[in-house]
Amino acid sequence: MFTGIITNLGKIAEITGAKLVVETDADFVDELGNGASVAVNGICLTVVTQDQKTFTLDFMPETMARTNLKHSQPGDTVNLEMPAMPNSFLAGHIVQGHVDGIAQLQSITDAGNSRILKFSVPETLSKYIVEKGSIAINGVSLTVIEAKKDCFTVGIIPHTWDQTMFHAFKNGDFANIETDVLAKYIEKLIKK
Repeated sequence: MFTGIITNLGKIAEITGAKLVVETDADFVDELGNGASVAVNGICLTVVTQDQKTFTLDFMPETMARTNLKHSQPGDTVNLEMPAMPNSFLAGHIVQGHVDGIAQLQSITDAGNSRILKFSVPETLSKYIVEKGSIAINGVSLTVIEAKKDCFTVGIIPHTWDQTMFHAFKNGDFANIETDVLAKYIEKLIKK
């Protein structure tokens, strides 16, 4: 479990069909051990090896199919977060690291001191996105501003812009989306 508050940035050093190598600062890598969970752009993955400045993660075909890993390349900036601990301050919202799918960035608009990001999203995901509800985008805990059938918007304050991979976003880029898990459970219960 994560909080959606990004603590570090990394760069993809290598990506293959089943392996991801991320480079980041040594202090972050020092906290990792084999078998540790870490969120990379909101994807909960397991560390299999690490050295001074890199760590390696294995992933399944389902992860490649469902996330923006299929669009990722060496050199891409990624958000990193360690799992929440019992004494963690839950500053964001509960983020599982179980990505529901991807959305595509349509626009970035300045709004005072902030930026409004608009994403297109398939209806299979948009039905779980509500105005003023929580959403995780590349692992970042955010509040939805506007939710429509095929798109939604979020606001990014300067601190979040600077401290996450959002500053590297370009129109057309794909982002991992984790919607509110409660909506999915409610839908399943109602269908029964």
